[in-house]
Amino acid sequence: MLKEKENIINNFIALIEVGITYITFYLAFFIRHGHLTFNKDYTILLLFIGPTWFFLLRFYNISRIYRVNPYSYIFFAYFILVSIAMGILFLIIFLLQLDQISRFALLLFSVINFFTLYILKIDIYFIFKKYRRQGKNYVNVIVIGNEELESVIKKIERNTFWGYRIVGIVTDNEAIKAEYGNIYTIHDSSCDIPSLIENKPIDEVIYTESGFERERITRLIYSCLEIGVMFRMSSQLLNIARTKSSIQYLDEMPFFTFQNTPNSYISLKIKTIFDFIFSLLAIISLSWLFIIIAILVKIDSKGPIIFKQTRVGLRGRKFQLYKFRSMIPDAEDLLEKLKNKDEQSGPVFKMKDDPRITPIGKFLRKTSLDELPQFFNVIKGDMSVVGPRPPIPAEVAQYERWQLRRLSMKPGITCIWQVSGRNNIPFERWMKLDLQYIDTWSLRLDFMIILKTIKTIIKRDGL
Repeated sequence: MLKEKENIINNFIALIEVGITYITFYLAFFIRHGHLTFNKDYTILLLFIGPTWFFLLRFYNISRIYRVNPYSYIFFAYFILVSIAMGILFLIIFLLQLDQISRFALLLFSVINFFTLYILKIDIYFIFKKYRRQGKNYVNVIVIGNEELESVIKKIERNTFWGYRIVGIVTDNEAIKAEYGNIYTIHDSSCDIPSLIENKPIDEVIYTESGFERERITRLIYSCLEIGVMFRMSSQLLNIARTKSSIQYLDEMPFFTFQNTPNSYISLKIKTIFDFIFSLLAIISLSWLFIIIAILVKIDSKGPIIFKQTRVGLRGRKFQLYKFRSMIPDAEDLLEKLKNKDEQSGPVFKMKDDPRITPIGKFLRKTSLDELPQFFNVIKGDMSVVGPRPPIPAEVAQYERWQLRRLSMKPGITCIWQVSGRNNIPFERWMKLDLQYIDTWSLRLDFMIILKTIKTIIKRDGL
């Protein structure tokens, strides 16, 4: 019943947002043309706006009012929504040859629409938070556990706008019983929890108990599912805090799937499309710079303009990485003689005043211009614009087992540690930052890293 009510509310909010979208379109059109008389092309485009926005709002669940969501998430959710929707509109304009539509009007529409939807959602969140603080739109929960239970209770009590109401606690922890015994109904863990759930209006069960029997937890899960009660279990209990689980099918066979890498098919496809378009535009717009650097490298020292090196990519796949040559031709042969001067911890070799670097190479490395040919690696599909930097096979051979997970995403031209000090951070911290990127990846994070990379290059911070 609660789920049906939530779906009705979410669909209603999505329809309101579609209505707001039409209003912002009319406003942008009026600002651009000074009237509201649409020609045939605009009329055709209007037919696609509503369905496009409604589909994206519901597909990405952006219209949903989550009980726990930071405003920054809402901001980037609508930014991505409007970006994708506008991309679809431009594709429709191209395919249907709608030549009478003003590009300025569309740009104005996208800006007004984005900020209007964002402000509207913030207002809706404010209303719901106020509503929940008054004890309305609440969810009845039973919390189960011992050691971790108190922190869960305190978070629920502190964040009243979540709308959670604790109607029962199941624990053997004497300290929790003493502190909360006069506030909530407390049961021993030996009680019949399924009967407790069946005889009370319970919406969710939150399970945090560290020591549990497999049969008991299985029975509890099925008891919840049988009567439509949501069951939440802390992933910390299985030491899989960042593991994503889902039911996936091979033909008609269902498999319970665990993975701790990004698994949003749509978002990953958007990342791939963005990588290709961004790299293609970078190569075209910077072609003059490619030519200048190529000439300077050739004049500066003997050897090829492009340096090719075998690197390790996605899940161990090897590929040829391209860079503008910044070292003397026999640099690889001299590496063994310089190993005792390594200034970086771990398997990666770093040396501040490396004698193998050419004069123009120092400038290219300072400005990161030696990395520009890697946009061709992105076009080929070996790399991404943002991702963990690709290591050489010799480095991977020295990895500890936990460090191999950094190969579970396509390597990138820039990454999170490059905007966190680059060579100024120790190797193990470098590895952990790459894993942090994988665990928290989103399109928003990629966008932020690109902006920070530009800032780092301009300031030459950590280069």
